[in-house]
Amino acid sequence: MARVQNAVARRRRKKRIFKRAKGFWGDRKNHIRLTKDAVLRAMSNSYQHPKMKKGDFRKLWITRIGIAAKLNGLSYSKLIHGLQKSRCELNRKMLAELAVSDPASFTAVAERAKSALA
Repeated sequence: MARVQNAVARRRRKKRIFKRAKGFWGDRKNHIRLTKDAVLRAMSNSYQHPKMKKGDFRKLWITRIGIAAKLNGLSYSKLIHGLQKSRCELNRKMLAELAVSDPASFTAVAERAKSALA
């Protein structure tokens, strides 16, 4: 009886893992045992990091809005509450963009929030 070998399937499996590890540094790109672990971790991070990025950007927007609100005599929470009361539909991303690129428009928005609070 002939000896059974698994060369084709094994090579295909290794090629798939090495292809995903392209660009990895050191032995993590060309030793199968290390590569498997590195690819597995990279794949799990590739799922988690975009979700973390959303939170990071939200923190940045809130910081920028808070600073611009202080310059207009409001706290961040009072500004957001005033905008909700005045039914302003601007989200935090747009408010942060206004605060950085067009402070005059942000001042107008802050005045609208102040008038809703009064």
